[in-house]
Amino acid sequence: MKQSNRRSFIKQAAISGLGITTAPGLLLRDERTHSSKLPHEKKESFNDEHTFNGAYSGSYLNRIAFPVGGIGAGMFCIEGSGAISHVSVRHRPQMFNEPGQFAALYIKGLRNGAKVLEGPVPDWKKYGLPGAGNGEGGTNYGLPRFSYAAFEARFPYCDINLHDKDIPLTVKITGWSPFIPTDPDNSSLPAGAIEYYFENKSHDTLEAVFSYNTRNFMKQNGGRNSIQKITNGLVLSQSAPEDKPWIAGDFALFTDQDNTVGDYCWFRGGWWDPLTVAWEAIKKGEVKEREPAKENAPGASLFVPFRLKPGEKKTIRIMMAWYVPDSDLRIGNDATAAELKAKVGCDPASGCCSSPNSLGIPVDDQYKYPKYKPWYSSKFRHIQEVADYWKNNYHDLYEKSMIFRDTFYASTLPAEVMEAVAANLSIIKSPTVLRQADGRLWAFEGCSDNDGCCYGSCTHVWNYAQAIPHLFPSLERSLRETEFCENQSADGHQMFRADLPIRPVHNDFYAAADGQLGGIMKVYREWHISGNNEWMKKLFPMVKKSLDYCIETWDPQHQGVLKEPHHNTYDIEFWGPDGMCTGFYLGALTAFIKMGEFLKQDISLYSELYSKGKYFIENELFNGEYFFQKIEYKDLKAANPVQEAEKSFVGKYSPEALELLKKEGPKYQYGTGCLSDGIIGAWMSAMCLLDDPVNREKTLSHLLSVYKYNFKNNLSEHANPQRPAYALGDEGGLLLCTWPKGGKLELPFVYSDEVWTGIEYEVASHLMWMGKAEEGLEIVRACRKRYNGRIRNPFDEYECGNWYARAMSSYAMLQGLTGVKYDSLNQTLYIDSHIGDFTTFLSTETGFGNVSLKSGKPFLKVTYGHIEVKKMIINGKEV
Repeated sequence: MKQSNRRSFIKQAAISGLGITTAPGLLLRDERTHSSKLPHEKKESFNDEHTFNGAYSGSYLNRIAFPVGGIGAGMFCIEGSGAISHVSVRHRPQMFNEPGQFAALYIKGLRNGAKVLEGPVPDWKKYGLPGAGNGEGGTNYGLPRFSYAAFEARFPYCDINLHDKDIPLTVKITGWSPFIPTDPDNSSLPAGAIEYYFENKSHDTLEAVFSYNTRNFMKQNGGRNSIQKITNGLVLSQSAPEDKPWIAGDFALFTDQDNTVGDYCWFRGGWWDPLTVAWEAIKKGEVKEREPAKENAPGASLFVPFRLKPGEKKTIRIMMAWYVPDSDLRIGNDATAAELKAKVGCDPASGCCSSPNSLGIPVDDQYKYPKYKPWYSSKFRHIQEVADYWKNNYHDLYEKSMIFRDTFYASTLPAEVMEAVAANLSIIKSPTVLRQADGRLWAFEGCSDNDGCCYGSCTHVWNYAQAIPHLFPSLERSLRETEFCENQSADGHQMFRADLPIRPVHNDFYAAADGQLGGIMKVYREWHISGNNEWMKKLFPMVKKSLDYCIETWDPQHQGVLKEPHHNTYDIEFWGPDGMCTGFYLGALTAFIKMGEFLKQDISLYSELYSKGKYFIENELFNGEYFFQKIEYKDLKAANPVQEAEKSFVGKYSPEALELLKKEGPKYQYGTGCLSDGIIGAWMSAMCLLDDPVNREKTLSHLLSVYKYNFKNNLSEHANPQRPAYALGDEGGLLLCTWPKGGKLELPFVYSDEVWTGIEYEVASHLMWMGKAEEGLEIVRACRKRYNGRIRNPFDEYECGNWYARAMSSYAMLQGLTGVKYDSLNQTLYIDSHIGDFTTFLSTETGFGNVSLKSGKPFLKVTYGHIEVKKMIINGKEV
């Protein structure tokens, strides 16, 4: 049944006696109240409070900025007050870009009847933004606005309830953009919307004027700038000179109201004349109509007059779309002619590798563009096409996104878990993620203020991100294709950062052990999520080359552990075997063995290495409580640490560092420390549908040691000379490493004293997976208390940059608590609950829905697409 027909009926049918039901939708939108009601919906509060997964009000609104936009398409943010900020539509973050957009309301006959449709301005904006010492001239901060606001997120929607004693209306703002798991294209649109809902609570008929007002924020130096008229709206338009095509861009704003009137050119003058005159018109309830000027219009307004009888309701929709088809982004160093020639199946003339491409795009198409072009530029030719598609498909995309929302929030998992998982889905809509013209995903690690931070879909960071593989599996597979094709040399060396546009890289730096080994495990994961044997078969030769490189580079003596110096996510090299990277090694060997067995390959060498490595990590790298590192730097294949350091981020050894080398070995190791990441290979195995690579009791002992020694409820007495702003003072958090048994090095690895949310969620979900739910939840609560809106944005967990990808490890908590995972290869649903009965969210290659366990009986309710289940296994037993 087509999803567009979901209103006609709800179909539910038992399947094979397994307790599976299908439903094209869950909760339908109530047109009368402009909402889909959720279970246990609470009345909004305007007190200074926030509970996990609940509304934000008072000081908890301070830092809220909720991303709205498409995957790799750019975004704007809706703040806790309802303000628009962080407008980033030019393929890079613009953290402080407030576009001067605002909605306003005028009600005739009221003394204070003209107000900006926003709550109070946060205190930090009064003095905290760049240039604040000059008074924030030209902003709308000084205009009358509503006295109270309450913000609630139900990703991908956010609701803001406004209240003011002068305004006899119920006012609600809803912001959203399409987010439909299994449908990456409609989830990648350069578009968003804000709906303004009004209900007359008075006994009088009210005459009002709604307006949406915007500064001409698309204006750039060079080219021609104008504001153009379209049906019920406008386009902020910037053309470009031939030598700077990337400054061209359009931003459309339009309503769903046929009586919309436009003032397409604000008053042109000096100082703050444009906004001054625009506000005077709003204050007087004028509906100004003015045709577009040829160029240099400072701003524009759209007016919608309306009348509400007592009890009457009205919704006015503002739809936004943008189109910036070019960029000036070209990142990385091209492969040399010799590197191209050495690649198997590579044609140096075209500059491309012959790799499988699950998106169905010829792999050489990407090389037509010398600089990055967004995916949407290959689907739409201009802004009008984007706007028309958005307008014509709005209701369908709204309903499908609502199906996701309702299905996701039907979960009964703890509130702190739901908040953390949903909040970090915002990363997918942020400028951290790009999607190039051929449809392939590419990403930064996070976002600096005006540029992406740490380029290239960094494998050792994106290892942790567990959301996209389940929500948009085809996009995740495109990352694997890049890693094993363009990023991998003929000898199997893999650069852990991809160039942009994606193209064969110049292999001029260390491979990352955790990133490259994790990639092998993720090929196995993608194979089982997709159920696509042919995809795995095509990648397998490159996977073998990758693993063979890892063995010969880091385990040349075939001992089953990584002894040679190996680069990793801490931006340094570990010397000697350690629990963290050896765990990845065992996981990669396990994944390769299983793929090899399926393809009837000789896997005897890899089985032998696994057996040796498992024995070594359990007996030589375990101290009775936790796994550790044995520092070794002599009698290795690698040069001495001083020589090797000059090739890496470690840098040149100073005279003081040379003395330390004699005393305790190479800089930046962890040795006897209790590393939070110390058994991450076992966590990654669980996330990749692999068996435990290491003894479960020892893994659990390590995790409980991490909880015991590294988790702090209060960091006031913790010394952190590194990057302390992630967690400090009376805040709680999970430290990356501690040395409870002594032996802390004078210069341990460079981030050891920090707190990273991505590792907090990794450890928390691993504890949950191992049956220690309460310990995991305590870590999650400490993390989310730091991101409660007062000091930090709840929808932007940062590490080395905003919207940091590692934080998507939070998605693993869905599996950690419930044990729910789906294997497309054998169409089996697994459940291993650590919290008793539950309902949770499940997304697969072909659809999504809810999985429930009630009195030991499993249920699957498919709400979108289809999920074929032939058998269910609960706690290891088939039912």
